[in-house]
Amino acid sequence: VEFDIKSLFDKIDHKLLMRALRKHCQTPWVLLYVERWLKTPMQMPDGELVERIRGTPQGDVVSPLLANLFLHYAFDSWVDRHLRSVRFCRYADDGMMHCRSLVQAKFALNKVGERFRQCGLELHPEKTKIVYCKDINRQGDFASVQFTLLGYPFCPRKVKDKYGRVYVSFTPAVSRDALKAMRQTIRGWHLQLKCDKSLADLSAMFNPILRGWHQYYGRFYESAMSAVWKHLNDYLARWLMHKYKWLARHKTRARQALGRLALKFPKAFWHWRLGCVPKAG
Repeated sequence: VEFDIKSLFDKIDHKLLMRALRKHCQTPWVLLYVERWLKTPMQMPDGELVERIRGTPQGDVVSPLLANLFLHYAFDSWVDRHLRSVRFCRYADDGMMHCRSLVQAKFALNKVGERFRQCGLELHPEKTKIVYCKDINRQGDFASVQFTLLGYPFCPRKVKDKYGRVYVSFTPAVSRDALKAMRQTIRGWHLQLKCDKSLADLSAMFNPILRGWHQYYGRFYESAMSAVWKHLNDYLARWLMHKYKWLARHKTRARQALGRLALKFPKAFWHWRLGCVPKAG
């Protein structure tokens, strides 16, 4: 069951939130300031002050913390007590529940919907659904066989086992939106304009970002990241074309030169360490 809470930060009940906070904090002045902060009127663009009767101000550093505290009691601990056989994970207002059958999934979804209504919350009707985790062992036909969590779309994919045999597994991989965002980021670096920078300079500037991308999005189905690494190599080749006159207007020659650099300095860029290097001429 994939679920999303509709307008979470706008619908948090102040009384229930303060009740949860008092379980973890008994300092009077902290409780006083949090309650005042929650009830501070909201100023509209025209200057009108609107009374705030529920919800937490978005954009404040403490708002996500209080929302998580609220959901710990509204959902997390409640599921542990009332749906003991259901395993779940949640990140802010998005989450999923792992069920063994369609009957159990419908039952859990119904109970969680009731629980959220009791707490003044509502499941998003379009973003909440039951998903069938189709793989080699589960070959039924259902309308929805994919969900997305934390930038990872989970769906049936062809994978290879250690013997090279291909089979269908329900696995995560980097999403198309994330791939597009990474390619846009690379274009935004304008590598071709950094002719004054050395290979070591570029490595120091961008390697931390590349390492972060790989450690997060490359954790599962690593080959899906190859398009990003190829895109980056293309821009590094452009950097060489603008840096050296003998490579100007020679894309193939620039790629080959980049390949030779990758062989000479295999640890210069994070993706080169993974073997994503152009062919050396």
